Amino acid sequence: MTGILLTAAAVLLATNRPVALSNAVVRTTGVKISVPAGKSADPVEREFQELLEADNAAQAEVDEWIRKENAFAEKGANISGATLNGRIEQRFAPIKKAYDRFILKHPDHAGVRLAYGSFLNDIGEELEAIAHWEKALKLDPSNPAAWNNMANYYGQQGPVAKAFEYYEKAIELKPDESVYYHNFASAVYNFRQEAKSYFKCPEQEVFDRALALFQKALQFSPADFPLASDLAQTYYGIKPLRVDEAIKAWEYALKIARDSIEREGIHIHLARVKLNAGRLTEARQHLESVTNNMYSPLRNRIQRNVDEREEKTRKQLGPAL
Repeated sequence: MTGILLTAAAVLLATNRPVALSNAVVRTTGVKISVPAGKSADPVEREFQELLEADNAAQAEVDEWIRKENAFAEKGANISGATLNGRIEQRFAPIKKAYDRFILKHPDHAGVRLAYGSFLNDIGEELEAIAHWEKALKLDPSNPAAWNNMANYYGQQGPVAKAFEYYEKAIELKPDESVYYHNFASAVYNFRQEAKSYFKCPEQEVFDRALALFQKALQFSPADFPLASDLAQTYYGIKPLRVDEAIKAWEYALKIARDSIEREGIHIHLARVKLNAGRLTEARQHLESVTNNMYSPLRNRIQRNVDEREEKTRKQLGPAL
């Protein structure tokens, strides 16, 4: 297992965890199939439910391992990534075998194809995941998660226009799912040239479309911090910078930040935006709220830029004073 999950572990084990790094780690490619309440009377569905429960338990346990190792790393502990990776491999091995056994007995079960694809994708076996998602889509074309997952694949491998088409289909089938809007927004923003062609519009309108999709996603998941920070970071790509909108977006992310690390990361972003807008006093105030050593390089760089901007302003005003 050498893919997405281990990459996530490696990022989390690093001592540097600014806001900009967190989002790619916490957001999976699709929507997991939730475990229904109560036991099904159908023996096949009951077996499937137990498989999902085992998958969820394994994922939760691995997540907890990663959180603990990350906490140790932040305290300066010397941690072996190889040891953690080995534990993760061992924990997921029986889940993988259980999925294989179930599919061998029930090859036309659309739900297990979708769930197994998500599991495989999370552990870095992307090609195998795609095969199961394609099968799930053929077995049940009314399932929006299958369309979303395949859209993510096309967003990575192309053609991107097909990704846009599949996201639209997922949203059509389930218009209240935040993840679909979030993924679609990210694709539109990241593939602006393709979006210009697909929507037949200029770049500024592409930005507007991406922002609208992010905002729609946030409407359905108002407490989703990674989503809120993704929305705010979108403004960095827009020229000229929409200062007031960017500040409003970062302030919302600050409001729902979950811990001091995320809050201080937001202050770094707000200082950067206000520096670019010439609001130097406010930028300094945000920097004063940043005390965690992990942000020192960013904080010091922005601080130098503020100092240089203020010195330049003094020199320009000097003769007139």
